[in-house]
Amino acid sequence: MPLLADYAITPDVFDVTSYSNAGECEARLETIREAMLSEGLVRDLRGGDWSAFFKFGGRPWHPRGMELVKKLRTQGRLLSCPPALPAPSANDSGWCAEALASHDARPLSGGVIVTESVEREHTNERLVARIDRLSGAPWWAARSPSVRLERTLTDYRKHLDLVLRHSNLLVFIDPHLDPEKRQYREFGALLAHAGNRRPAPRIEIHRARDEVSRTGRTSPMRGDSDYFKRRFRDRLGETLRAAGFSAEVFVWDRFHDRYLISNIIGISLPNGFDTTAARKSVTRWTRLGRDDRDGVRREFNHAGRRHELVGRFRVP
Repeated sequence: MPLLADYAITPDVFDVTSYSNAGECEARLETIREAMLSEGLVRDLRGGDWSAFFKFGGRPWHPRGMELVKKLRTQGRLLSCPPALPAPSANDSGWCAEALASHDARPLSGGVIVTESVEREHTNERLVARIDRLSGAPWWAARSPSVRLERTLTDYRKHLDLVLRHSNLLVFIDPHLDPEKRQYREFGALLAHAGNRRPAPRIEIHRARDEVSRTGRTSPMRGDSDYFKRRFRDRLGETLRAAGFSAEVFVWDRFHDRYLISNIIGISLPNGFDTTAARKSVTRWTRLGRDDRDGVRREFNHAGRRHELVGRFRVP
């Protein structure tokens, strides 16, 4: 299961009357709150009708549930999905049917979270799980803060699909990232996966000043201040233009660790964004906690003091 997954949640999950009392409702909502706000996205079914339903549904929504819906919206975690069924949902079971039809159109990497009454009407759907029995759902139990994958463009796209398609900020941090080098030649194709949408995402690329090879460490910018500018523009310029966005490249004095930081997730990548044709070459990515994600973002802020900024330019 990828480090970021998308889910559907039927409205009854937020309705106090779906539970024995308000306290149980709050406790059940707490079981999904952190997951949704750190490792999840929620489908806003029928082109946003799902989130609008809470404003006009006229039901006793729990305040903590409405707080969660608000945070999902403000943090960019609601995914607007086009209607999948001909008619609007008439009840909670109908919202579940809409979620399943949405899954048929584009598979969920997570599942559909419901309450007992809705689950009874969809007992043969393995994708549907009661909020009070989530631990028994295979797709919920498969969640993990880390993932093992091959160092190929195919696996990178697979595990970063939701991140690339839905983040409005993408920060690629890799001290050796150079699209002219063989091991980074597919980086442009990875970037392109985030393109052709409006509004276009903000893209940042951060690398170090020095180049490291088997013969040692060199600092090519000392003799040619435009060294990296030419390499990035020559290799990525047309790709980014075709994808409908640009990227800002930051060159720092020196750093070591590699990350992908977005507005919805932070990931530590020990090998960065290079790919290899070597058989069975694997790596492990780890999802950062929100505080660590924000800390990395501050570390690579051009106004910060952790590193010295030695170059900055746009591509294309």
